[in-house]
Amino acid sequence: MAVTKELLQMDLYALLGIEEKAMDKEIKKAYRQKALSCHPDKNPDNPRAAELFHQLSQALEVLTDAAARAAYDKVRKAKKQAAERTQKLDERRKKVKLDLEARERQAQAHGSDEEEEEESRSTGTLEQEIKRLREEGSRQLEEQQRVIQEQIRQEREQRLRGMAENPGSKGTPKLKLKWKSKSQGGYSRDVLLRLFQKYGEVLNLVLSSKKAGTAVVEFATIKAAELAVQNEVGLVDNPLKISWLEGRPQSTMGPNHPGLSQVRSQASHSWACSGFGAPLPVWALLRALSSHIPVIRNMERLAGPPIQAGGL
Repeated sequence: MAVTKELLQMDLYALLGIEEKAMDKEIKKAYRQKALSCHPDKNPDNPRAAELFHQLSQALEVLTDAAARAAYDKVRKAKKQAAERTQKLDERRKKVKLDLEARERQAQAHGSDEEEEEESRSTGTLEQEIKRLREEGSRQLEEQQRVIQEQIRQEREQRLRGMAENPGSKGTPKLKLKWKSKSQGGYSRDVLLRLFQKYGEVLNLVLSSKKAGTAVVEFATIKAAELAVQNEVGLVDNPLKISWLEGRPQSTMGPNHPGLSQVRSQASHSWACSGFGAPLPVWALLRALSSHIPVIRNMERLAGPPIQAGGL
């Protein structure tokens, strides 16, 4: 962590909302509370969140290291005393004649130089301590950030479990997974992750603790979720039943869409009449579907908006 002018100007105690005499335990508690509320993962749309989180991390590093804190306190005290001296200037002194001011500045020059040198030495000491923290790595910071990440993960998993058991809320695209559960039916969190990560970034995947054979997978993008719904079947001996939990795009055409049913029927009839006598292959259905897209869209326009299904 490089020392910055902003760090030297900040009141780290005020930033964390603690007293100057606060113990390490109080400092860590204050850091967790503030860092959790402004963590970038919980505030993706707030550009200030990452900056504030970084400042809080700097404050924790400095104030939980005895040497760095002592150096910071010395710089802070010098700045506070300088501010107090400035505030004590009264109106009488401001009205002193220029010649008296000149003599006063000359008399104080030596003392001011000493004060500036002392502040410079204190700042240099603080810079050295912060450089040491950067090189050694702050164990306190790493420990507290692990605690925060774990708390965020637990909150997300609790939210997803609630959605699996009480669907109906809105948010990022999520799919509900079901399978026959006999000793987990061959599925585990790792197995499910391997199945679904090939479609895109998986933000989270939680197996329900109350309903065996049920899980929720959360994707970063709707496209990834759509690909999973359209293509994933799961294990051969225990297929998955995949349904939208939330984030389903309005334009998604389900398997019972009237246009798709008509295309499938016409394609199957044409294939049967060809004399092959085999089941309709996927490529034939896709070709038929692509040629009937204008018809399907026109049917959708005439029929009006689709009727939304009830909760899962």
